[in-house]
Amino acid sequence: MATRYFEDVKIGDTAEFGSKTLSREEIIAFAKKYDPQPFHIDEEAAKSSIYGDIIASGWHTAAVTMRMMVDNMIDTKASLGSPGVDNLRWHKPVRPGDTLRVRTEVIDKKRSRSRPNMGTIFGKLEVINQQDEVVMSFNSIGMTLARTNKPE
Repeated sequence: MATRYFEDVKIGDTAEFGSKTLSREEIIAFAKKYDPQPFHIDEEAAKSSIYGDIIASGWHTAAVTMRMMVDNMIDTKASLGSPGVDNLRWHKPVRPGDTLRVRTEVIDKKRSRSRPNMGTIFGKLEVINQQDEVVMSFNSIGMTLARTNKPE
């Protein structure tokens, strides 16, 4: 795949990609290490919770999403990382056996004034399960190299 620079990304670009099915075992393993709340790690406690079963940590969903983004969207040669995300929301629980995919749209982009060899790309990102339900969303902010130092 050819390197995608700042100039190659257009406002309105959309993509849908990825497919990751989360197993009960990996949900519990992630939660035991990073988010050991009872409804993530304890089958009995989860059954008596408002969720009725084990659910994935939202941070697990975010980590899985990041991997799908790197594998399918982020150009590792041009990417300069991110200063963060805005409006992160977990809309629905992710359950064992759920298969997730990502839908994204470029909503804005700005070339850096102080560093014209780079720019920032702003996106709207949704994570969707196999029932076409949005389970997580956020606004992405990605810094990327520009092909030239000249404004578009």
